Amino acid sequence: MDAKATRIGDPELYFNRELSLLEFNRRVLEQAKDDSNPLLERLRFLCISSSNLDEFFEIRVAGLKQQVVFNAAQTGPDQMSPAEQLRAISETAHALVAEQYRVLNEELLPQLGEEGIHFLKRSEWNARQAVWVRRFFNRELLPVLSPIGLDPSHPFPRILNKSLNFLVSLEGTDAFGRNSVIAIVQAPRSLPRIINIPETYANGPHEFVFLSSIIHAHVDDIFPGMKVTGCYQFRVTRNSDLFVDDEEVEDLLQALEGELQQRRFGDAVRLEVASECPDEMTSLLKHEFNLLEPDIYACNGPVNLTRLMAVPDMIERPDLKFPLFVPSRPLRLKRNADMFDVIRRGDVLLHHPFQSFTPITDFLFQAARDPEVLVIKQTLYRTGPDSAIVQALVEAAREGKEVTVVIELKARFDEEANIELATRLQEAGAHVVYGIVGHKTHAKMILVVRREGKQLRRYVHLGTGNYHARTARLYTDYGLFTCDNTIGVDVQKIFHQLTAPGRAGKLKKLLQSPFTMHRTVIDLINREAALARAGKPARIIAKMNALSEVQTINALYEASMAGVKIDLIVRGVCALRPGFEGVSDNIRVRSIVGRFLEHSRVFCFHNDGAPEIYLSSADWMGRNFFNRVETAFLVEDKRLHQRIMKECLNNYLADNTRAWLLRSDGTYARAKPGSSRARDAQQILLDNHAG
Repeated sequence: MDAKATRIGDPELYFNRELSLLEFNRRVLEQAKDDSNPLLERLRFLCISSSNLDEFFEIRVAGLKQQVVFNAAQTGPDQMSPAEQLRAISETAHALVAEQYRVLNEELLPQLGEEGIHFLKRSEWNARQAVWVRRFFNRELLPVLSPIGLDPSHPFPRILNKSLNFLVSLEGTDAFGRNSVIAIVQAPRSLPRIINIPETYANGPHEFVFLSSIIHAHVDDIFPGMKVTGCYQFRVTRNSDLFVDDEEVEDLLQALEGELQQRRFGDAVRLEVASECPDEMTSLLKHEFNLLEPDIYACNGPVNLTRLMAVPDMIERPDLKFPLFVPSRPLRLKRNADMFDVIRRGDVLLHHPFQSFTPITDFLFQAARDPEVLVIKQTLYRTGPDSAIVQALVEAAREGKEVTVVIELKARFDEEANIELATRLQEAGAHVVYGIVGHKTHAKMILVVRREGKQLRRYVHLGTGNYHARTARLYTDYGLFTCDNTIGVDVQKIFHQLTAPGRAGKLKKLLQSPFTMHRTVIDLINREAALARAGKPARIIAKMNALSEVQTINALYEASMAGVKIDLIVRGVCALRPGFEGVSDNIRVRSIVGRFLEHSRVFCFHNDGAPEIYLSSADWMGRNFFNRVETAFLVEDKRLHQRIMKECLNNYLADNTRAWLLRSDGTYARAKPGSSRARDAQQILLDNHAG
C-alpha cells in the first residue's frame, strides 16, 4: 500500500454520524426559507425540521447520554467520544432552533399575514373574539384541566414525553390557607393545539389561535382567589428508544407492550421553555428533570413548532401549496387489468410517487380473490392505518389462502400500530410471525404462489420502500414485479428462514443481509478498483439514504485512489469525506432535498461496460448490513435497466436546483444552475409520469 493509502483509518477522514444528521436537518430547514417553494409548503418544511429534531433527541441524543452515564468509550471512526459529540450537538442544535424561530417570526408569519392567514396573539383579539375565546375556554378547556399545585402533598407530576405544559407562579393563599407559589397545568391531549376562529367572529377565513394562548389568557380562572404572576410554556423530550433484551424475552409482543407504556416517561434529554421564562423558573424545571444548561432550549414563539403541521390541511389555498398530481400507471397495466397476465409477459417496474401505488394493492386483492392462488407471504414494516394492503391480506386469509405475514414489531414509533395489525391478521386466520430475534426484518417482499395448469408459479414484488400507501405519495421508491422462478425461489427461501428454524441455503440472485450483502457490495467496489488499476474505465453511482459503514467507506476510498469515478447521492447521513487530497479526490457526494423524501436505494457498477444495477431495501450502514434482514436485487431487464439509469441516476446527478453538494469540510453548498438550464429532478419525473 502506498503512503497515501496509509491515511485510510485516520479520524479526519470520517464525518460524525450525529452531526451529519443535523446537517441534513439544516438542509430541510433551508426548504422553509426557499421562496421558490409555495408558502404553506415552506411552513410544512419548518414543521418537518422540528419533528426531525424531536426524534433526533429522543433516539440519538438519548443514546449518547446513556453512554456518558455508563462511561462508555464507544466511538465511531471519527473518534469523537460521547461527551464530545454531545457538546458539538448542543452547539449546532441551539443554532438550528434559533434559526427555526427566526424563520417563523421574521419570514413565514409575516408572509402568511400578507396572504390573509393570521395567528392572533392575545393582544390582537377584538372584543367579540375575546368573548368567543372565553366561551371556548369555559366549555372545552376548564372542565378537562387538572392543575396541580406543588407542595409537600402534591409532588411534581409525571410529565409525558413531548406534551405541552405550563409552569405557573402564584401569590396568595387558597381556601385551606395554603401558600402555593408554583403550579403545573398540563394541556389536554384531546384538544387540537391550533383552533380556527369561527367565521362569525373572524375578520377573515383564516384566523387561528393557539390553544396555549387561550390557556394563557384565562389562567387566572384556573386558580380563583389567587394572583397569577407568571405563566410559561414548557415541553420535555424523553428517551424513546425501546429496550427489549432479545436474549431474555420469551414473548416479544408482550415485552414490547410493556415497554411502550414506559416510553412516555423515559429519562429527560431536552427541555424546551418559553424564552421569557425567568431564570429561577427554568432552573426549577432543569433540576426537576435532572438536566444541564446545554439541554435547555429557549423558544421564541410557540413551544413545539410541529403543531403547525396541521395548518396547511386546514386552509383551502391551492395557490400556496404544491400543485396536485395524479400518479400514472404503466401502459401495460392500463391496457390489461390482469396483474398475473401482465407480470407473466415481463417484469414491471414502478417508480413511486410518480407512478401509482395501487398496482400493489390490486395485485394483492386479485391474489386474495383468485381461486388458483394458494399462498400469499409478505413482510410488513410500516403500513399505516386503514391499510388496503392489510384489508387484502385479511380477505385472503378469510378466503382460505395460506397467508403468512412477517411483521416487524420493533419498527421505531410504529410498534403500537404493528401490534394492533398483528392481532387483526391473526384474528382473520393469517399466520403472523415477528421475524428473527436480534435482527429487524426490513426487507420489502411479497410472494404469491399460484397454480397454473400442472405447475405452481411464483409471483414476486420486491421494493425499496414500505408497503404504506400514504408514504408512497411522499417518498421516492422503486418496486419490481417479476415471476422469474429463480428470484421466486430465493424469496421463498428467505420467508422459510424468517418463519422456521434451519438454513435456507444459498440464494442465486438476491443479496441478503446479514449474510451476503455486505461482502458482495465490498466485492463489487473492489472489482471497479481492479478495473481502474488495469487501465479500464471504472465508475460507481450509488443512491441511498445514509452512508456510514466504515468498511464500505474504506473500500470506496481505495477505489477512488485506484482511479474509480464515484458519484454518491446520499440524502441524509454521510460519514465519508469527499475531495480529500490523495484519498477521495474522485468521489463526489450530493444530497437531493425537495418536495418528496428521497428514499430509493439504487447501486450501479460500471463492470467494464456491462453495468449492473441493484435495487435494495438497505442503506450502506452497519445496522442494515449486519443487524437487519434486507434484500438487494439485480435489475436484469435491459429496458428497465436503461430506464433507471436515465430517470433516476443520471437525472439526479444533473439536478442543479434541489441538489446540495458535500464539501470536504462537512458543509453543504446548494447547486445553482448558473448559465445552464435549471433542472429539478423530481419535477422532471412529475412531468414525465403524472397521469
